[in-house]
Amino acid sequence: MTAILPEHLNQLETELHRLQRIKTLYTVFGIAITAAITLIGIDMANSANATPFSKGITKIFDFPRDMFVLAWDIGLSKWLSRVAEFVPDLLLTLNMALLSTFLGFIIAVILSCFAARNIMKSTAVVQVTRRLLDLMRSFPEIVIALIFLYLMGKSLLPAVIAITIHTGGALGKLFSEAIENIDSKPLEGLESTGGKWLSRVRFGVLPQVLPLFFSYGILRLEINVRASTILGFFGAGGIGAALSENIQWRDGGRVTAIFVLLVATIIALDYLSDWVRAKLIGVRR
Repeated sequence: MTAILPEHLNQLETELHRLQRIKTLYTVFGIAITAAITLIGIDMANSANATPFSKGITKIFDFPRDMFVLAWDIGLSKWLSRVAEFVPDLLLTLNMALLSTFLGFIIAVILSCFAARNIMKSTAVVQVTRRLLDLMRSFPEIVIALIFLYLMGKSLLPAVIAITIHTGGALGKLFSEAIENIDSKPLEGLESTGGKWLSRVRFGVLPQVLPLFFSYGILRLEINVRASTILGFFGAGGIGAALSENIQWRDGGRVTAIFVLLVATIIALDYLSDWVRAKLIGVRR
């Protein structure tokens, strides 16, 4: 036995070294392929554009610098009036994100109960629900929104529908995984007393996962605020539409005011989400 063990360990070490060399070779090969594709892409872009990439990259900060210079020239009082001017547009974007997050949250809670294997015994229902969640989150919000913008015209509704669909799919996946990791003893107890499926979900599942659900929902709200702003560029309205219009007009005062509002909103949402999550899990800050 003692004679076989060292030989076995030597073989194992040799095999590990071989696998390490193969992994290193694949890594180097992947980096080389990525670098080659990048260089080919830059060369193709240089041949197609009037301005070479090497010259264009040096001007990347010209536009932000011009915007800040123009904002500085108008003075502080006028710039603050520009900030106040776009508060209604910001509220419109926040309302869009809040409504989309709420609707997506409700859809995700319902679908996640049918996608969790530990509470849904039908394999067919689980698989169909999971494929539906995959489909809902497969396409970015902007792709879904462009389809609805083409069908319904420029308004807030296409953006709300697009963000709701993607939010439902993304949160549904997270919620179903959270449900599958719960303690099964409350479910077994309710089932032994004759509790029906809805009762087991209501009293055995939701009390365990709701704090985590709300934490995920708040995080998703931050994402949806940014998504609502981006969709505004494409006709969904809100502060994104105002930003797109003023960038085209090169109005530095209004552009910087919108950026400040957006950054301040995201920071405020981050602090709010931290505070709410701390309250949900009982942590003092």
